[in-house]
Amino acid sequence: MSEKFRIAILGIGGVGGYFGGKLAVYFANSKTVEIIFIARGENAKALKENGLKVITTQSQLIAKPHLVSNDTNEIGVVDLFLICTKAYDLEESIVKFQDCIGEQTAILPLLNGVDNSERINKIVPNAEVWKGCAYIASRLIEPGIIKVDSAIKLLQFGSSEGNKEKLKLFEKLLKSAEINVEFKNDIDKTIWEKFIFISSLATLTSFLDTNAGGINSSAENQKLLSDLITEVTNLAKVKKINVDDNIAQITFERIKGMNGEITSSMHSDFQKKGKTELESLTGYVVKESESLGLAAPNYQRLYTELKKR
Repeated sequence: MSEKFRIAILGIGGVGGYFGGKLAVYFANSKTVEIIFIARGENAKALKENGLKVITTQSQLIAKPHLVSNDTNEIGVVDLFLICTKAYDLEESIVKFQDCIGEQTAILPLLNGVDNSERINKIVPNAEVWKGCAYIASRLIEPGIIKVDSAIKLLQFGSSEGNKEKLKLFEKLLKSAEINVEFKNDIDKTIWEKFIFISSLATLTSFLDTNAGGINSSAENQKLLSDLITEVTNLAKVKKINVDDNIAQITFERIKGMNGEITSSMHSDFQKKGKTELESLTGYVVKESESLGLAAPNYQRLYTELKKR
């Protein structure tokens, strides 16, 4: 087995491409760290031929990982498995790359949603699964090219039960690659506060088929937004997540202050008539609220309507 610390990134899109790209550039000639991009099709072809180009508002970089592959035999067992796919591809991805997960492997999902770790552990019960989230606006604009539009490029992660040494090592590696990273002792609070924002915004933009401006220009839409935020915040509190007391107001003001042209990725997916993260971002709130005897009438109504689409 390799003596290198092997990091595999699955999902070389906006999130995986940016963080994986920064790691691949910094550790390109490393004798102790190996970066692997898991990709297929045209994206894999472009990555192998030209590397990954990451364009930010300030600069651009070309990243060439140690390996680009979709073959579990070629990839082998890794030390850290960074999952940056869409939430609806999670189970299929874990099953497909299960052979890359060994006793020493830690898994870090950076997906939308709050139940990713639980979903992973259902498939690989003994695996060490961390929790994390990313704050970044970036996308794959063509095979092998990532465009980053946001000033904020932040990765937050943590684990109450994970290997402390490995957690500290990963934080150190990220900082070495000049990635803005925060280790969170209460990662559930962090993930849920982001979820309250994403879930309410994604649900309402998709339902109304509009952007932030369409929500903020109507008193009726703002009222519905406020009701959604209240329902998902209530769920967090019933689940005993230590969210800020004023998180509902913070979230509402944050969406109110957004550039009117901005929309959610789920809304964009609905517009493309492709797969969406409806179950992770909206259905989860409905089903969890129901199981806990908690009223969420607005989430229920919008979820029922969105399922028909």
